[in-house]
Amino acid sequence: MNRRSLVLAAAFALVLPNIAIAGKAEDQAEARKAGEDALAAVYKVAPSAKKAVESAAGYAAFSNFGMKILVAGGGSGKGIAVNNKTKAMTYMKMAEVQAGLGFGVKKFRLIWVFETDTAFNNFVNSGWEFGAQATASAKAGDKGASYQGAVAVSPGVWLYQLAGDSLALELTAKGTKYYKDGDLN
Repeated sequence: MNRRSLVLAAAFALVLPNIAIAGKAEDQAEARKAGEDALAAVYKVAPSAKKAVESAAGYAAFSNFGMKILVAGGGSGKGIAVNNKTKAMTYMKMAEVQAGLGFGVKKFRLIWVFETDTAFNNFVNSGWEFGAQATASAKAGDKGASYQGAVAVSPGVWLYQLAGDSLALELTAKGTKYYKDGDLN
């Protein structure tokens, strides 16, 4: 009986790490797909977003799900942050807490566009973005990147928010924390 238990324990010790690796690869693929789907959806309704994303220092793309019941709500999501210069990808998560009267369930996609390396690195490493400025259309300096349909959330940081099949010209990312996914990076 002891020998049998030892053989089973050894077999599990060899198999479990492979299961964890396969699970991690699947989760990474799922996060990449969520980000790619968010990009494709935004490009479909705001074609100028493609040039803005490609000419930026970096971007982050998320697919999120939120719910609000009476006075409290929250949401969660996953996605990727990509440095356009190095092509390095960081897997990220988001969590949101809301207060205020309401009721509903909402699936939405967000594309963060960072004009500078500093703005991108701050987002990836600290995970927070504060502030909001309702801007429906703007152009950034002489780079020629049009942010039509994006909202400026801080200097050099733009946000495209897609609710359903249309751009939302409102900012609902306040109170949301974006952070590195410790299990996938």
